[in-house]
Amino acid sequence: MGLRLAVERDAWMRHLDRAARARPGLVPVVKGNGYGFGRVALMPFAVEHTEPGGQIAVGTVYEAADVPAGRTPLVLTPHVDALPDDLHAATVLTVGAGVHVVALERQGWHGPVAVKLASSMHRYGVEPGVLPALLGMIHSAGWAIDSYAIHLPLVGAAAAHLAEIEAWVDVLADGHPQRPISVSHLSPAASAELRARHPEITWRHRAGTSLWHADKQVLQLTADVLDVHPIDADETVGYRGVVTPARGHLVLVAAGSAHGVRSLDDGRSPFHHGRRRLTLLEPPHMHTSMLFVPHGEPVPPVGERVDVQRPLTTTIVDELLWLP
Repeated sequence: MGLRLAVERDAWMRHLDRAARARPGLVPVVKGNGYGFGRVALMPFAVEHTEPGGQIAVGTVYEAADVPAGRTPLVLTPHVDALPDDLHAATVLTVGAGVHVVALERQGWHGPVAVKLASSMHRYGVEPGVLPALLGMIHSAGWAIDSYAIHLPLVGAAAAHLAEIEAWVDVLADGHPQRPISVSHLSPAASAELRARHPEITWRHRAGTSLWHADKQVLQLTADVLDVHPIDADETVGYRGVVTPARGHLVLVAAGSAHGVRSLDDGRSPFHHGRRRLTLLEPPHMHTSMLFVPHGEPVPPVGERVDVQRPLTTTIVDELLWLP
């Protein structure tokens, strides 16, 4: 078993359905570690919430093959190296600069592209003044423009996000090819306001975390206790020769750096048992973490599970368990 993500399936699906309905023009994002579920596990749900031929967004060209037949992969990250041999010609690749176009031309790309527009994120994206030149390069390459894409930050007021998008609406209205515009990190209310203000535009709403983690209360991350043994004070233990602070028990749990499990940002242990935070003796390593329970405190026995407090977006689980 090891590190397990347990999901209350019926409740999770109800929240997923509500989150999807609140985002017209939904483009589900299934990238990276699949938001803790795994990409393959989420794909059937992404298909269920898209129309035939609709887009499912992935992180890189290497993830595009996970998208099932009947749906179109949208690759969110620009690519400048060799393309995978199995990359489907209908895949939509992202370009946000002239160098991206040059790189794809060098690889013989002939499929459609999404044009990434600069935002306050300051990641990939073309600035307004350079957009005509980039569109000219795309036209010369003979590629179809699928859409424009704006990637907004997680933080900030909705009004600021809408103002940022509308600034681009003004730019695109000035003689540029009219295409759908996809946005991310907008609340359903802000998305509805944007559609009401600009009904002339086809809007697409990319959603990942807000879709798959619509209700974290129905998700539980736990790890197996693999071994427990008593230890005296001032004993040297672990990979890094840590000295035990007192008499107690070492508790070895089946979660470590290989799963993306580490200390919290403030240095605290991510492990809990019986509503107590368990002391982490040294940084988690590969598939095991070494915990310490002082003498006299409850010790989780071998075979029991302890709670793990980590963001699912950076966690790779051994087992996905669907509960009724």
